[in-house]
Amino acid sequence: MLRAMRWPSNLALALVNAVILALLPFAAITSAVWAQAHGLGLFNRSEWPRWLEVALAWIALDCAIYWQHRLLHEIAWLWPMHRVHHSDVELDTTTGVRFHPFEIVLSMAYKCVVVVALGAPWLAVLFFETALNGLSLFNHANLNLNPKLDRMLRMIIVTPDMHRAHHSVYRVEHDSNYSNAFAWWDRLFGSYTDAPRDGHEAMRIGLEQFREAPEQGVLPLLRQPLR
Repeated sequence: MLRAMRWPSNLALALVNAVILALLPFAAITSAVWAQAHGLGLFNRSEWPRWLEVALAWIALDCAIYWQHRLLHEIAWLWPMHRVHHSDVELDTTTGVRFHPFEIVLSMAYKCVVVVALGAPWLAVLFFETALNGLSLFNHANLNLNPKLDRMLRMIIVTPDMHRAHHSVYRVEHDSNYSNAFAWWDRLFGSYTDAPRDGHEAMRIGLEQFREAPEQGVLPLLRQPLR
C-alpha cells in the first residue's frame, strides 16, 4: 500500500516541479548570460583561460549547493519545506525528484544569485545543471556498488551508499553527507558520515512522524511545510 502511494506522489511532485521550471526557462543560464553582458561577477572580471573558468565555476557552484543543502537542514524555517524530500520511507530514483515546489523556486533563485556573483560562464552553468539533476537520480538510486569501488569513487564523487546515510531516521545521520557531486565537501566542512549506524540493510529511511501511508499522498506532501 505504501509503495503504491509513494511512487505516484513522487512522480506527481516531479511533474509539478517540471512545470515550474518550464515557467522559468533556463533561469540560471540566463543569469549567466546577463551577468556576462553587464560585466558582473568574479569570472567576468578575470582574464583566465575559458576552460579554467568553466572548471572553477563548476566546483564553486557545487560548493554553493552543498551549503544550500546544509542550510535547509540547519535553519528552522527552511527545514519543514525540505523535509518533504526526507519523509520518503524508501530510497530509489523517485526520491531524487521528490521536492516541494517552494524548495525548487527557492533553490533556483539562490542559484541565480550565486551565478551572477561568480560571473559563471553559461557553459559551466549548463554542465552543472545537467549534472545536478543526473546525480540526484544516481545518488538516490537503490544500487549496491562493489564496496571497493564505492570506497574509491566516494573519494571524489557522492555514491548511493554515501548518500543513503543522509536519509536515515536518526537526525545525527540525516544532518550529514550534504554533498551533491563532489564528496570532499563533507570531509572538508566536518559533516561526513561513513556509514549508517544500523548498516545499509537494517537502517530505517525517512522521518518518524511521517511514516504512515496517508502521509505519502500528493496533497499531504504539499501541505506538509505548513504543519
